[in-house]
Amino acid sequence: MIEFLSALDQILSIGHLTYLITGVLVGLVVGIIPGLGGIAGMSLLLPFLYGMEPSVGLGMLMGLVAVIPTGDTFTSVLMGIPGSSSSQATVMDGFPLAKKGQAARALSAAFLSSMIGGVVGAIVLSVFILVARPVVLAFSSAELFMLTLLGLSVVAALSGGNLYKGLAACGFGLLVGTIGGAPATGEFRFTLDIDYLYDGIPLVIVGLGIFALPEIVSLLVKDTAIASSKNKLGHGLGQGFKDVFANLPLVGKSSVFGSLIGAIPGLGGSVVDWMTYSFALNSSKDTSQFGKGEIRGVIAPESANNACASGSMIPTILFGVPGSGSAAVFLGGMLLLGIQPGVSMISTHLDLTYTIIWSLAMANILGAIFCICFTRPISLLTYIKFSVLTPIILTLILFAAYQATRSLGDFILLGVVASLGIMMKGANWPRPAFLIGFVLSSGAENYFFQSIQFYGTSWFARPGVIIIAALIVIGFVLPPILKKRKQAKLAEASDAEKAVAPTDHKPSMSYADLAIIALFAICGGYALFDVWDMAKLTRSFPMIAIAIVLFSVVMVIFKSVREKHQMVAAGLTPNLVYIAGFFGIAYGYYLFGFICTTFVFSLVFLRLIAKASYLKSSTIAVCLVIFLVTLGRIMHVDYPEGLFDEYLLDAIRLIV
Repeated sequence: MIEFLSALDQILSIGHLTYLITGVLVGLVVGIIPGLGGIAGMSLLLPFLYGMEPSVGLGMLMGLVAVIPTGDTFTSVLMGIPGSSSSQATVMDGFPLAKKGQAARALSAAFLSSMIGGVVGAIVLSVFILVARPVVLAFSSAELFMLTLLGLSVVAALSGGNLYKGLAACGFGLLVGTIGGAPATGEFRFTLDIDYLYDGIPLVIVGLGIFALPEIVSLLVKDTAIASSKNKLGHGLGQGFKDVFANLPLVGKSSVFGSLIGAIPGLGGSVVDWMTYSFALNSSKDTSQFGKGEIRGVIAPESANNACASGSMIPTILFGVPGSGSAAVFLGGMLLLGIQPGVSMISTHLDLTYTIIWSLAMANILGAIFCICFTRPISLLTYIKFSVLTPIILTLILFAAYQATRSLGDFILLGVVASLGIMMKGANWPRPAFLIGFVLSSGAENYFFQSIQFYGTSWFARPGVIIIAALIVIGFVLPPILKKRKQAKLAEASDAEKAVAPTDHKPSMSYADLAIIALFAICGGYALFDVWDMAKLTRSFPMIAIAIVLFSVVMVIFKSVREKHQMVAAGLTPNLVYIAGFFGIAYGYYLFGFICTTFVFSLVFLRLIAKASYLKSSTIAVCLVIFLVTLGRIMHVDYPEGLFDEYLLDAIRLIV
C-alpha cells in the first residue's frame, strides 16, 4: 500500500506530469501519421532519457505508448486510412459514419472508449501483478531464459504468413544483438575490427532505422497529404458519448479481452481489433449496419486496442519479454534508465511498477481529453502535405540517432539499418520480430550464462523449464496442423468453385527477398566462422542465434523452390534512392556542419521537392536551426561543426 500511494504522489508531481503530457502530445501526433506507430515514436524519445530520473522518464514513455492507439483514430475515421495495425477495424464503420456527416460522433465515441479501455487495462495490469507476484518470485534465470525463447517463438510464428521468415528475422535480431563484448568472458564478437562496433549496436539506431526511416521514405515516395480531400467533422459529439454509455457492457468486455490478448507476446494490436469487432458483430441482434456505419463497430476495437497497450506491459515488466514491438522499445527505454525488468519490478522496485500503472491510466485520460477538446485543430494536421513535414521529422530522427554515440558511425549505421528495413518492408518480412529479437538478445544471453553458471546442464531438467519448453513446441506444431485442416476444408469445395478458381497462379518472390536471404546467409556464415574458435561461453549463445538463422534461411529457400515462386520486382528503387540521399546528407553534417547542412537541406528540399513558398521554406529552416541550437544547449550536445558551423554559431551569439 505504501508503494501504491508513493507512486500516486509521484505522478501528481509537476515534473512527472510535464513529461507525461509531453509524451501524450508526441504520441497523438505520431498516431496521426499512418505507418509510424509506437515503435518509431518511442525510438525518437529514447535519446532524451539519458540522465533522467527513472520515474519521470517512464512517465514520458508511458504517455506516448498509451495514446498512439487514440491518435491513429483520426485518419481511420476521417480518411479511411488505418493509422496503425491496431486501428484497421475502426475503418470499417468509422469512415462510413464520417461520410454520413457523423465523424464527430464516431471520434467522440472512439476517444471515450479508448479512455475507458486504457483505464481498465491499467487496472487489469495492477491486479495481475498482485496475483502473479508469488509465481514470478519463484522463477530462476533458467525459467526466465525459457520465457524469452517462448516470447521469441510466438513472435516469430505470428509475424506474417511465413513461419520461417519470422524465425529468420528473430534469429538475425538475436545475432545482431550479440555484436560487441560477450558478458561472460569479455571477448569481442563480430566487430569486423571497426571501433564503433566494439560497444555493440545502439537500440536507438535499430529502432529508428528498421521502422521510422523506412516509413518516412515510403510516405515521401507517395508525396501526398495524409488526407486526399476535406472531410467535415459534422455533428454528433454528444451522441458519441451517449453511445458509449449505452454500450458499457461491450466496452468492458472488449477492454478486458484486449488486456488479456495484449499480454500474449506477438499477438497485440494486429489482431485484437478484429477479434473484438467480430465479437461486437456476433453479439448484435441487428448486424445489417455493420460496415455501413454501426457505432458498435467503432466502440469495440477502440476499447480493446488501448487496453492491449496496457496488457503488453504484463510480460514486459514481469519477465522482460516484450508483448509487442512498442513494448520492445519500452523495454530498451527501461534499460537506458537503469531499470532491469523482471523479479526486481515486484520486489525492490514495486513503486516504479505502480508508477507505470498510474501513468498508463493518467495518459489515457489526458489523451482522450486532448482529442475531444482539440479534435478540429488536430484533424487539420492530416491535410498537410507530407513532404512539408519531412525535413522536420528527418531532423528529429537524425538528432535522435546522433545521441547514440555522437559519432559519424551513428549516421552510417542508421542508413545501413534503414536499407535493411526498406527491403524487409518491401518484401513483407516481419520487422517487429527482428526488433524484438535484438532487444531480447542481451537479456537472453545473460539468463543463459547464469543458468549454466548456477545449475550446469541440470537446468534443462527443472520442471518450469520443461513446461515452458512444451509450450514452445506446441507453438510451433499447432499452427501447421491448423493450417492443414483449413486447407483440407478448402479442398472440399464444389466442382463449380474449382472450375472458376485460377489454376495458373504462382506465389511470388521479389528480388528484395533474395537480397535478404543472401544477407542473412552470409552474416550467419561469417558469424559461425568468427566464433568457432572462441571460448565456450563466448560462442554458446551466438551459436543458438546462428542455428536459427541458417536453418530458417534453408527452409525459406526450400519452400520457395518447392512452391515454384515467380520472380517479381519489389519496386524499391525510389526508396533506396532516398536512402542514398540520406548518406549524402550525413556526410554533409561532418563536412560542412550539422546545423548548416540542416538549414540548407531544409530550405532546398522544401522549395524544390515540396514546392513550398520561399517564405514558408525559409521560416521552417530557420525554426529548425533555432530548435537545434536550443536543444543542444539544454542537453549539452556538441554537434559536428564541419567547415561552417563555428561561424554560424558565432553569428547567432552576436544576434542573441
